[in-house]
Amino acid sequence: MDSVFSQLSVLGSSLVLIFGLILLWRRGVTAYISAFTWQSVVLSGVTVVVAYFGNDPELYWVAVGLLLLKGLVIPRLLRRMERRFPAERELEPYVNTATSLVVSGLLVLFGYAVTRPLVALSQLPTRAGMPLAMGLVLVSLFVVISRKKALTQVVGFLMLENGLALLAVLGTYGIPLIVELGVFLDVLMGFLVMQIFIYQIHETFESIDVEQLNRLRH
Repeated sequence: MDSVFSQLSVLGSSLVLIFGLILLWRRGVTAYISAFTWQSVVLSGVTVVVAYFGNDPELYWVAVGLLLLKGLVIPRLLRRMERRFPAERELEPYVNTATSLVVSGLLVLFGYAVTRPLVALSQLPTRAGMPLAMGLVLVSLFVVISRKKALTQVVGFLMLENGLALLAVLGTYGIPLIVELGVFLDVLMGFLVMQIFIYQIHETFESIDVEQLNRLRH
């Protein structure tokens, strides 16, 4: 039973990481939103698996919250933003695609190195998926700092939160429901604030390229 649990957690974690890597080799916002949506669905599925094998009924509610907020509500808001800024594509990021993929591979390896002591000490069946979750956290941070478009950075931030949620679920068999509900609220409020920020950038510069903010220095 533990073997099946471990394999499912690794499979789910691998899929979550792969969806995160899409932000580095695709350039269309539609692909980013789809990747985030499916990543959130898989994350919800991993949470259900942990709830079942870990016998933690509260995690079922966490999985439902993930599916509703990140699988439905936020993607819908992102698509509305995409329709408002249809011409905004990540054509010239700070780091090109080939280099970004190499860096992401190194970051995943670094994630394995960082979590190696924790994995060695842990007896949880989910421990093999934790390095992948850490890799997603590092890759998402790289997306945020290496992309110019504010909308891409928003999706990177949301994927960063998904990585942290996955790490919490795998590393602790989940966190208390009330804490997770607070995290959901923080994510939603943070997203709404960033949405307003993007609209203001576009109204000021007729673009959502954050590099345009350098013009404020002059």
